[in-house]
Parts: sequence; C-alpha cells; structure tokens
Amino acid sequence: MDSSSAGQEDDRERRGISERASLDKRALRRSFLDNLLYVQGKFPRLATKNDYYLALAHTVRDRLMQRWISTAAAYTTQCSRTVCYLSAEFLMGPHLGNNLINLGIYDVAAEVVGELGLDLEDLLYQEEEPGLGNGGLGRLAACFIDSLATLEVPALGYGIRYEYGIFHQTLSDGWQVEKTDKWLRFGNPWELARPEWAVEIKFGGHTEQYTDEHQRLRVRWVAARIVNGVPYDTPILGYHVNTANTLRLWKAEAPESFDFGQFNRGDYAGAVTQKIVSENLSKVLYPNDEQEAGKELRLQQQFFFVSCSLQDMLRILQIQRIPVEKFHEKFAVQLNDTHPSIGVAELMRLLVDEQLLAWDTAWDITCKSFGYTNHTLMPEALERWSLPLFQRVLPRHLEIIYEINARFLDQVRIRFFGDEARIARLSLIEEQGPRYVRMANLACVGSHAINGVADLHTELLKQDVLKDFYELCPEKFSNKTNGVTPRRWIVLANPRLTSLITETLGDGWIRDLDLLRGLESHIDDAAFVQRWQAVKRANKADLATHIERRLQISIDPDSLFDVQVKRIHEYKRQHLAALHIVALYCRIKANPNIEMVPRTFIFGGKAAPGYHMAKLMIKLITAIGDVVNFDPDVRGRLKVAFLPNFSVTNGQRIYPAADLSEQISTAGKEASGTGNMKFQMNGALTIGTMDGANIEIMEEVGKENFFQFGLLTPEVYAWQARGYRPQECYERSPALREVIDLIGSGYFARGDSSVFKPLIDVLLRYDPYFLLADFDSYVACQDEVSAVYKDKHRWARMAILNSARSGKFSSDRTIRQYCSEIWNVDKVPVRLLSQEDVEADFMQ
Repeated sequence: MDSSSAGQEDDRERRGISERASLDKRALRRSFLDNLLYVQGKFPRLATKNDYYLALAHTVRDRLMQRWISTAAAYTTQCSRTVCYLSAEFLMGPHLGNNLINLGIYDVAAEVVGELGLDLEDLLYQEEEPGLGNGGLGRLAACFIDSLATLEVPALGYGIRYEYGIFHQTLSDGWQVEKTDKWLRFGNPWELARPEWAVEIKFGGHTEQYTDEHQRLRVRWVAARIVNGVPYDTPILGYHVNTANTLRLWKAEAPESFDFGQFNRGDYAGAVTQKIVSENLSKVLYPNDEQEAGKELRLQQQFFFVSCSLQDMLRILQIQRIPVEKFHEKFAVQLNDTHPSIGVAELMRLLVDEQLLAWDTAWDITCKSFGYTNHTLMPEALERWSLPLFQRVLPRHLEIIYEINARFLDQVRIRFFGDEARIARLSLIEEQGPRYVRMANLACVGSHAINGVADLHTELLKQDVLKDFYELCPEKFSNKTNGVTPRRWIVLANPRLTSLITETLGDGWIRDLDLLRGLESHIDDAAFVQRWQAVKRANKADLATHIERRLQISIDPDSLFDVQVKRIHEYKRQHLAALHIVALYCRIKANPNIEMVPRTFIFGGKAAPGYHMAKLMIKLITAIGDVVNFDPDVRGRLKVAFLPNFSVTNGQRIYPAADLSEQISTAGKEASGTGNMKFQMNGALTIGTMDGANIEIMEEVGKENFFQFGLLTPEVYAWQARGYRPQECYERSPALREVIDLIGSGYFARGDSSVFKPLIDVLLRYDPYFLLADFDSYVACQDEVSAVYKDKHRWARMAILNSARSGKFSSDRTIRQYCSEIWNVDKVPVRLLSQEDVEADFMQ
C-alpha cells in the first residue's frame, strides 16, 4: 500500500467512514470483487452475468446502507412527521441503474466493470424487474417515493410483496398469452426481511361484546384464521442527498408452516395446507376477480397490507414514545385510489377495539390522518364489495362501517332535509338491488382531503363522480396533477439527451425541471438543433435494433415513430390507432405510388387476463402488422410492431425514441395519464384528445406545438344524452366505412370474418368510447402530423419546446403540493452517521 492510500484510509477512519460506504473508484472495485467472492461465492471463470450483476448490486446496496440507517436514526431521534403512502401497486422498475444515478457513481461504476472486461449495460439488463404494478397507478407510486426521498421528506411506502407480479406477456399467433412472472427466482438483493416486526392479521370468524373494567361496552373480534405479515424493506434513495426512505412490502406467512399432527396421521398434503392458504395472500398481483374466489382473495389482499401497515405505524409510535392520541400528528396517511380504503375502518378498529379509545376520539384521529387520491372516472373502477362477501371476510369491519354510516347519514339528513335520493347516493352501503359496501364513499367520509390527479379529472369528480361529496364538503377537494421523476425517465432512460441538456444548461435541471425552460433560447441555434436531432436519431436506431432482434421486423430509424404504450383498454382506444393504419393501407392499395411519410407504429401494453375485448384489440393490431409489414405494395412506408411484455425496462427504451406520443383516450375518461409526460420530457410531440393531463400539457407547450383532435368532454356528454348512433358515423364517412368493411371481411384474418366480428359489432352498435365519432378528426389530425414531420427543422423546434416546457410534470412539483396543501409535512435533512455515532448509540 502506498503512503497516499494509507493516508486516505487513515482519514476515513478519523471521519468514521467505512470502506463499504466509500464512493471512490478503488473502493468500488474492491467491494465488487469481495461481493463476487464472498456473497456470490464465485470466482470470475465460473461467474455468470447474473453473478456479476448481483455482486455490483450488493456493492451499491452497501453504499445505500449508511444513508438508510442515518435516515432512520434522524427520523427516530426527531420523531419526524411522516408520510405513509398506501398503495396496492409499486411499479418500481429495476433498482441498480437508478441507485447509481442517485449516488452519483454511474460513470465510475461503468469504468470499474469496464476495466474488468464487463459492460455495465449488460449487467443492468440482468436485473429482474419487480412486477409489482399494473401500470400508471404503480408507476406513479414509484415516482412519488423517489421524489419524497429527493426532497428529503420523511416517508414510508407500504404495499404487498407479490411473489409473482403482473403476468409475463407473450404473443401466440397475435393473441396474448399470460405466463408466470417469476421476478424473485434469483432473489432480490435490494430488500431486507424484518421478521422481528411481523404482525398478525385476522380473517373471518365472529365478534363478541364484553364489558371492560370501566363498565364500557366493547367488542372483540374472534377470528377464524390468522395470517402473519412479514415486512421486507427496500431503501429508496433520493438524488444526490443522504435521505434513503423505506419501501415496506408485506409478505403473508402462516403462523405455523407445518402441522406435525396431520403429518403423523398420514395427511401429508393437509400438513402444509395452512401454509399454502396463507401465502396465497401475497402470491400474485391482482388475482382474476371474475369468480367469487378471486373477489374474496382480492379483498383479503387489500385488508392484509393495510392492516399490516397501520399496525406498523402503531409500533413506530410506541418506539418513539408518542401517545396513540397523536397518531394523526405523527402520520399523514395517503390512500392511493380505493384499494387501501379499508384502512378507514381498520384504523377505527385498532383505535377503538385494541387501543380502547372512545369512538369520537378515534374518528377524529382517523379523519385527520387519511387523505384520499381518486384515480378514475370509470364508475366500475370505484370498488365495491357484496355484503355477504364482506361479512364473511371482515365481520368486525362491517359493524364499524354500519356505525360510521349511521352517524354520517344523520349529519346528511340534517344538512339536506328530506332529500332521500341524496342520502341513498351518499350512503356507504348501496341499497338498490344486491347490497354492497362502497369503498370510494368510505374513503371520502373518512378522509380530510380528497384530490384528483389532473385539472379536468378533479373538475369531473366535483361535477359527476363525487358530486354529492363535493356539495357536502367542498373544502376537502383539491387537484394535484400527476408528475413523473426526471431521474429515471430522462437521466437514466435517455443518457444522450441528459448529456446534451447538461452541457447546455448545467445539471441543476435534474432537481428543478423548470430549468429546462432554458432550452428555449437555443431553438434557433443550428448547432444545438442538429445535436438534438442526432440524439433522437441515435435513440431511434437503438430501438429499431431492439425491435429487429425481438420481433424480426426491420424498421427505418428515419421513419416517423408513432408510439402508443399503455394498458390495453377500450377507453384508451388502441383500436382507433389501428383503424388509422388500415386507412393509410387502403390509400396505398388504391394508389401504390402515393407519396406518404414513412411511419413505424409501435404498440405495447397488457390486457387484463379476463378482458376478451382488450385481447381482441391486441390481435387486431398484430394481424394488421402481419399484412402491412409484408405487402410489397407498401414498400416499407408502413411498419407495425407490437412489443410484448411492456414494462418499465421497455419504457426506458421506447420513450426516448418516440417522435409521436399517442394519447387518444375518449375525452372525460382518462384521469391523468403519466406516459404522456414521459414522452413529452423526451421530446416527443403529442397527438391527443382534451382528456386528463393532455389539457395541461397543451397549455404548457402551446396549441401550436400539440396535435389536438376529437370531441371535447361536454360534447361527449351531449352525444350520450341525445342518443349516440355510431352507425350514422359509419354511413357518413367513406374512409371509415372502407376500413370497417375491410376488417369485417376477414382480410386481416386470412379470410375468417368471424375473428373480429365482436369488435366490429360493438363499434357499430354501441361504440361506448366514441371511436367512430372521432375517426375522421383523428385521421385529419394525423395528416397534419405527416405534413409537419416533412419539415425536419420545424419538427425539431416543436420537440425542443415540448421538452423545455415539461417542468410542471415533474413528480417533485406534485409532491411539494401534497406536502404543503394536504400532508403538512416538512423536509428533514439527514446527516450521515459515523462509526463513532453508532458506537455512542450503544451507550444510550
């Protein structure tokens, strides 16, 4: 060892910095090799790429530990007010790249592994992506906890550690096939199990009344079954700060995994039945709930993680010696949609039955603790549970909900005397026909704040979906337009653009996205515009290579990349884009020499396993591709690619390469959207309806930099009111009629006219999402897109302005609004603990 190295080590010792926490290149290399040898148990000649990935992951996790422990110590010492974000989904994406970015050692790590003959990009793609979300809801939760850590706000993310995530999607003859997502098959180097903090969760059984020592009537819940919830913690590091918050996911385990009595009696299967039944709770993300068993499991899942989380909060109160009466002062609990809304009844149970508080005191604490974010305008997405199911699973909670409802409706009757219809609409119990518990109503009644996630969405909540609650308590309502984290969706996903922006503006924009406005002064700088175009061209070439490897479809990087990636659903209208492709194809067939801007249509997204129409939409897209991609008349002017298994990883490839962002949902149906923001940040132009956050994107970028089409929300409502007849749209538009007839003839199904008949029948008879009404407007708008794309300089100018004006859509802005307007929580800077601090803690 040379004297300078010895001096550095002495200095680290004086400052109490462990070698395992050091960020310098030499220490990273040593740790990487140590972890390969002593954690993976491999020497290089026998190691696989996955071994190298895991060695690097453990090397990075070691660097997170000092920050994670220091953060926990700061929060515990200061008894900091804490945000608790309850979400059934956390679609985190791979951790390694994001942690390297946030630690500021991405380039250093690339050098370390590069000098050992490895490629960092190869190692990044070894990471199994945690499939813990279905789409926008889970991705939003991931962005929020990234921003909370970056803004140094004390926070805990609470959810479920699904053993099998959202299914792995493959295509067979164009049809979606669901396969098990075994994301944990090689382990998860980022998590730590905390079995010492396990909690008991009850299900079923009955309730009993008793009198306590003060002669007060109490209720105890005698459960039929008990499951243990075991927390698994993952550090969530902020960008270039010491704060590392915790994502705490719960795994279900049986109290006793093995029944020796049954085993000894020869019942070998029965000996492990309890273990199997218990672990089903955290087995899979969103079981198919078409059958009653699926509905029951889904309700059990939601209660499981919410009860685990609330009990964990009570444990934290006890550790920090905070009286339970101050629960709402310590915690700001946010319900991410209706999935965790059972938390209102569960917190009441814990406070009244377990902590023995008076009802009124408990109710005051509960209402001050909870905030509710609504994410949908679709009535069917506002969860409700049949009374028999709810009674069977959660008997005590049904009693509590009845009591909440009785007290609440007493207040409603006084406020709206004689308005029985309003009382019925506001009730927590749906009385018309079969009786149901309305979970959105429970969330509204038990929360002090209710918010939508885009300006239009919030207004529609007030005017329609939650109108009665708004008229009752308008002060509860506010808007918090969604946002996404620029750390993952620009810095990690688009390193070329990151370098260009940073060279131009400095790196402050990564923490303050409003600084991207500085790009506007460069739109007339020919050299800058040329570099911008080169970045986009290189990203498109990368995606083209990936698509060719994956799908064996050769595409032109100079074609217009027209992209729609999101969950497959009729209201998101992927089939409208499909009809447009057919319309262009019909133009070519009518005139094979027609001049046309070459386009590559890229789709991605998963259909719910039980949603046949969404699966048929995928089949239509792939079937069109099978014809268009290989018709010699087309001569490469049109290409269609459906990338299976859309995920965060695939999104990181796709968003930077897109030219055109398809945001074409029916006006008034999409709450916000977040993919639209990721595309915009990366310089894609949007073609969209005035729906969700599209409206705010257009307001930010200017109408001249946005391709708008379609009915407005009031027009959609007006058409619905007077009776929409889609057949009239079909008869009135020759282009639409040609497209529908060609699909209906079986042309894209090898002559089988029955394949797409269900989809055509729905469109012509009902068309609930006004696809045919918007068709002509959409095609005309797409013609405008083609005209603009021909002018490369104009397109680049519009793209730069889109990116420059995306600052509003950072999740940092969204979280600042939540913190100041709903949660009333402040940042808590974290000082890194030294070894001396740790040793001193032993003495306390």
